[in-house]
Amino acid sequence: MDKGMQRVVVSGPGQVGLEFCEVPRPGPDDVLLEVAVCGLCGSDFSYIEAGGLPLQSEPMPLGHELAGTVVEVGRNVVGWRAGDRVVVNPMAADNAIGNGGSEGGFARWLLVRDAVREGCLLPLAEGVSMERGALVEPLAVALHALERAEVRPGAKVVVFGAGPIGLGVVAALRHRGIDDVLAVDLSEHRLALALRLGARAALRGGREALWEDIAELHGREAVHGQPALGTEIYIDAAGVGANIRAVLERARFGATLVMVALHGQETPLPLFQIMARELTLRGAMAYPEEFGAALAMLEDPELELDAMISHRYPLAEFHQALATARDVQRSAKVMVLP
Repeated sequence: MDKGMQRVVVSGPGQVGLEFCEVPRPGPDDVLLEVAVCGLCGSDFSYIEAGGLPLQSEPMPLGHELAGTVVEVGRNVVGWRAGDRVVVNPMAADNAIGNGGSEGGFARWLLVRDAVREGCLLPLAEGVSMERGALVEPLAVALHALERAEVRPGAKVVVFGAGPIGLGVVAALRHRGIDDVLAVDLSEHRLALALRLGARAALRGGREALWEDIAELHGREAVHGQPALGTEIYIDAAGVGANIRAVLERARFGATLVMVALHGQETPLPLFQIMARELTLRGAMAYPEEFGAALAMLEDPELELDAMISHRYPLAEFHQALATARDVQRSAKVMVLP
């Protein structure tokens, strides 16, 4: 094994790049992995823009959507051995891998601390590729959004945003047998992916006619004499405030809106409409209990999850990977191969 390696770190606002460091050595409770693939996430861009986390003085390693192979196992760790193919729950054992912790997945070697604790590592099934395995973390985020939405069989659902999280929501709905799903995005490329992953229709956003299209597909209703859409569940994976307000002004009585996207600006809300239509607004953050269920989704041969992976780059071309991921018109999930 090499004595040194490169990893991606954020060292200040807008400052991200490769740094050279020693290969970590596992302690008695730890596991060392060789990273096969690590996906770029929207939160990575937020960390880069902010320069890491508040009050963090050291450079912050990036990368939390990953799969790899066990290389070394600490003497207190049971159930794992060298050669095991695994995915990593980056938030387990308070490791915060790539999320403010001391380790990050954009590196060839990754130390998983306190791997003796349950849930840090999960086995990757035979026949599931490493790249597909690296999708487990965004899929878990998508599944948690659906748990918060309390989606019932036969529900009519609109998903705003066909990026990796929104596409994961579409795939998860199909996995659960929900087939009346409308995907909304500005990118024709991503809308095409939504159709492959199970959406009934893919609608271009940013148009006033969008709401008429939704009405044609999900039906029209009325609330206190005001027109309403027949949609029961809305999932916001786009982070566009105008969408939120427009939904609340058009939603049917008792509809639910779950926000899983990051919003960079405050949005004034029509509070009277929320009250009068008895709407439910919920946030969804991370994946308190959904990681295992997301892993099981990877084994569903009916889901074309690999279609989400649009680009692959070696670690040395990390800046090009970033530039591609920012180009939402032609990218979806960008993978880095250390």
